[in-house]
Amino acid sequence: MTDIFRHLLVLGRPACGKSEFIDFLKHADPERRRARLHIGAFEEVDDFPWLWEKFQDDEIWQRAGYGRLYTEEYMPGNPGLAPKGAALFDWCLHKFNDVIASRYLGREDFYRTSTLLIEFSRGGPNGFGRALRMLDRRVLERAAIFYIDVSREESWRRNVARYQDALKHSILAHMVPRETFDYFYDVNDWAELTHGRPSGRLGVNGLAVPFVSMRNEPESTDPAVLEARYAAALDELWALARSAA
Repeated sequence: MTDIFRHLLVLGRPACGKSEFIDFLKHADPERRRARLHIGAFEEVDDFPWLWEKFQDDEIWQRAGYGRLYTEEYMPGNPGLAPKGAALFDWCLHKFNDVIASRYLGREDFYRTSTLLIEFSRGGPNGFGRALRMLDRRVLERAAIFYIDVSREESWRRNVARYQDALKHSILAHMVPRETFDYFYDVNDWAELTHGRPSGRLGVNGLAVPFVSMRNEPESTDPAVLEARYAAALDELWALARSAA
């Protein structure tokens, strides 16, 4: 049996620390990353670039004289998903299935040395539950779930803080606008899905998928603090995944 995750679902609220986790992995020593975090060489699939492309398409539709299909420009130069665009979340899950099937499934050479990170945020009373049920069983059979947990208030605070910091370096900074955040992310179903458990297995599409929730507060940028958090959570998740194999 390999000593690394094959599919690691990296989930959480907006600005919970998913991108920071992946950035940490990129700068980690490969051997230490594999030994401590059970992550080999890795590639990522993330639905934000797909959503952002749809947002840009909406801008073009508007310039062409047509109505926006998915977004509203709640902030100048910073469009956000509008209620009318909610179906994009389902579209993204089907795109995950297509991309993973065409680029990764069947490539056993990839899985011998590498981990595929699958990253997304969802909100609403059935956001994560609906999303997970839409994933292909072939994706879930190889999956473990790493949920990065922050409160609603902390999610919003980091969302704003990172936008303000990014503006210092680029006019291309983006944040989830307040209107989008309140409509789509005001509530979250993760605690209900897991029955408040910090780790265990979720029943999804007839499978028992291992999961762990890692509390990511207070925020830290210290690599030693972050590695300790990640290692503790992923060790527990690895034990669950191995026992189910």
